[in-house]
Amino acid sequence: MDEKPYNNVFAIPANYTDSGKILGGMLELRNAVEAAFLLLLAGYPELMYLPVTGTVKIVIMTVTLLPLGVITVMGIDGDSLFQCLAHVLKFAKCRRKIHMKRVGFRYDPKQEKRKAKKAHRTGVPAGEKNRARRGGNNRRQVSEDSGD
Repeated sequence: MDEKPYNNVFAIPANYTDSGKILGGMLELRNAVEAAFLLLLAGYPELMYLPVTGTVKIVIMTVTLLPLGVITVMGIDGDSLFQCLAHVLKFAKCRRKIHMKRVGFRYDPKQEKRKAKKAHRTGVPAGEKNRARRGGNNRRQVSEDSGD
């Protein structure tokens, strides 16, 4: 009796990861919908309300709408255009400025007396109690009767 060897190795098709894409996996559906929305939003006023001849309208629409459509369909860094815009706005809202004091630099006394800002984290006190954490006088105080 001839027994055929059992083969459980399968070839993965090229379009395996193309789910959620259109036009043969070339465009993501979200990017295409955003591009159509933005092109209609920007193209309709240009088409209807520009008081110029047809040839000039075509040139203006080519110069403005073609780059907008290409950038929107491509996306930015793997995200759609609106997702990237949301990331930028979230960063602008939540960013923090980090400033370290320079060693050996004499600051103006008026700068030292700035108001203490509220702590961003819960449980971390702000103000004079948290001076060492903010970079103020952070030397340990040794009591005189400790014998050191």
